[in-house]
Amino acid sequence: MKKILALMLALALALSLAACGQAGSSSSMPESSSAAAEPTPAPESEPAAEPASYTIAGLKGPTTMGMVKLMDDAEQGLYANSYTVNMYGAADEIVPLLSKGELDMAAVPANLAATLYQKLEGKVQVAAINTLGVLYVVTTGNAQATSVADLAGKTVYSTGKGTTPEYALNYILTQNGLDPAADLTIEYKSESTEVLSAMQTAGDAVAVLPQPYVTTAQMQVEGLKVALNLTEEWDKVSPDSALVTGVLLARTDVIEANPAAFDQFLADYQASIEWVNTNTADAAQLVAKYEIVPKAEVAQKALPACNITWLAGSEMKAKLSGYLQTLYDQDPASVGGAMPDDGFYYGA
Repeated sequence: MKKILALMLALALALSLAACGQAGSSSSMPESSSAAAEPTPAPESEPAAEPASYTIAGLKGPTTMGMVKLMDDAEQGLYANSYTVNMYGAADEIVPLLSKGELDMAAVPANLAATLYQKLEGKVQVAAINTLGVLYVVTTGNAQATSVADLAGKTVYSTGKGTTPEYALNYILTQNGLDPAADLTIEYKSESTEVLSAMQTAGDAVAVLPQPYVTTAQMQVEGLKVALNLTEEWDKVSPDSALVTGVLLARTDVIEANPAAFDQFLADYQASIEWVNTNTADAAQLVAKYEIVPKAEVAQKALPACNITWLAGSEMKAKLSGYLQTLYDQDPASVGGAMPDDGFYYGA
């Protein structure tokens, strides 16, 4: 009996020592508690983003072509968010609406976005680059231009005096050793139709035209050829930046009101751009449906040359800031009088 009692005491002592050892190895175990630890409750899942309704402005041109799939799907109610895209013929129509808060977002020229950032004192942010360069040097007749240097001594017709086409062309010319004011003659016209008319009159002519008008012009003028892609020429002289045509600009208060819904919009928009770039024929039908380009045939030929893209975050900031710097160096007023600060770049 004594042996049994001694054995039980020894066993109790061993269990007590084991319990002390376990308590010492876990600082979260209460020393006075002998009860088993309660299981840690599983973390609650994140609540689903509250859907939002956005009104977006687009221009009848390449900056909105990448949005056509989003527009079509939104009409069918395929998104959690609600999207309404309104089309405009000129950026000047968009500015007052965005300033007054009647628009949530807009696809606009890159330098206009920078100008509005200054004008509205940071109440807008750029969220993505949606279109790179759409400018091309074209020739008719016996005129030839296989390099930028070949433009020396020629008369070049162009649109965009005091805007992006002038700044981009001047930058590329100077980086190739040509003085835009002395080494060639640049005649600016108010519209692309006037450029085309001047080319037809001149016969052997050189011009700078944007897509999709280049494709339209090729259907109207026999022998009109694309000689140089100014986006490629820009990349040769400034690989750390990019020739940027269009960006997505959003009101800061709209972003901050529902960040999750805004990020979902960006994901939907990016998917639309990727679809457009991989489904050219179907995308061309939608481009014509929304009257961005009158005919699907023209849209299908022009889309591959419209440089529709999606750049966001730090890559967007690097490319866009480099582009805006070249404009600022030529004319500070072209970007609103000052280079935008880091607050301009959403997600960067």
